[in-house]
Amino acid sequence: METTTLPRPPRVGLVSLGCPKALVDSERIITKLRADGYQMSPDYAGADVVLVNTCGFLDSAKEESLEAIGEAIAENGRVVVTGCMGNEAEVIRKRFPDVLAITGPQQYEEVVSAVHDAAPPAPSPYLDLVPEAGLKLTPRHYSYLKISEGCNHRCSFCIIPSIRGDLVSRRPDAILREAEKLVEAGTKELLVISQDTSAYGVDIRHHPRMWKGHEVRAHMTDLSRELGKLGAWVRLHYVYPYPHVDQVIPLMAEGLVLPYLDIPFQHASPKVLRSMKRPANEAKVLERLKNWRSIVPDMAVRSSFVVGFPGETEEDFQYLLTWLEEAQLDRVGAFKFEPVSGAAANTLPDPVPEEGKQERYERVMALSARISAEKLAAKVGKTIEVLIDRVDEVPPPEEGADKGHFDAPHPQHHHGIGATGRSKADAPEIDGEVHLRDAGHLSPGDIVSVKIEDSDEHDLFGVPA
Repeated sequence: METTTLPRPPRVGLVSLGCPKALVDSERIITKLRADGYQMSPDYAGADVVLVNTCGFLDSAKEESLEAIGEAIAENGRVVVTGCMGNEAEVIRKRFPDVLAITGPQQYEEVVSAVHDAAPPAPSPYLDLVPEAGLKLTPRHYSYLKISEGCNHRCSFCIIPSIRGDLVSRRPDAILREAEKLVEAGTKELLVISQDTSAYGVDIRHHPRMWKGHEVRAHMTDLSRELGKLGAWVRLHYVYPYPHVDQVIPLMAEGLVLPYLDIPFQHASPKVLRSMKRPANEAKVLERLKNWRSIVPDMAVRSSFVVGFPGETEEDFQYLLTWLEEAQLDRVGAFKFEPVSGAAANTLPDPVPEEGKQERYERVMALSARISAEKLAAKVGKTIEVLIDRVDEVPPPEEGADKGHFDAPHPQHHHGIGATGRSKADAPEIDGEVHLRDAGHLSPGDIVSVKIEDSDEHDLFGVPA
């Protein structure tokens, strides 16, 4: 009996840099390429073409992108570049004239076309179909859900609007349809992302669409409520503290949305916020945080801050430290101001010297670590829900290793099967983790009750309850 010999499908290598939004872009591109018969290559050697999805937010990120392109050229030679730095094609071409094609962010069709040109597909009815939820770069049990592109703000340190354009919101029914498919395919956590989640729908006047027999407005509150009905954890990222955010807090109390807000405050000093041209900088944030926590006591708030912004005085920085002490944020990230090519802030007077930026960075992170340690210590003895990310064998402790000073044992001091997961207060990659011992019966994607036995500055330790 004659057998059918299938042509070897072309293989694509991928290097994805930057933020979760870029990761979503990579997932979309891969899903389309898989539908066209391509396979993914785990290394340079096995790839017919390498796709580099770049980041262009900071100059350091641009340099990282250029290094990634250079490595791909050196290791493979056939490279297609896409993403935010694709808007600076002349810079890339000057350094790497052998790059096959360069496209900008969200130019999915152009990227796929460039890959087709570089390594023509070998379509076959016998090849595997793309999974229903698309090919994912994140684990199967959590998914990023992008609800809009672009941003209407003009913060002086940021060039995202010039790269990604003004706010363009997706239809609410399209978002909910995608979310429903993801949940049906095994997603246990939906991470809602955009440049400004609070502004979702402003550009389309919150126009409603029919979903499951009723209208749903293109509005953060309506969308959050409907997402919460799908049965997965719903985590909101990049939420500017507009007044209508107050309407989302009752959804957290009802259990429809995780008691978690990622709010990019960036600073607290009114003077610095004015220089940054930040929106909502007059909001009575501390008072609102207090009100939110009175409704949802276990709410976790994470934020990021810029230190060393031009004109930031020691008084401004002390204002920030005092504000952080009072705000008691659960998770804090900070970065030192870096002039980005094309950003308005570059022309501001009184730049802060590098050593000053570093010293302020260390002080803000030390304060944040202390606050985090205190808040996590308060969870010891409690039982919380945890989403398992990975399960692996825990090696026995080295001879003479410090066993810690707590009565409860750290799970890493137990030989056996351990697991790592996240509580409702922890987003993947950026927040802390929960480490479990005696976890041999667990699998990634499980949601389990965990008795917390111990804590440190960032993580919790416990055992399945």
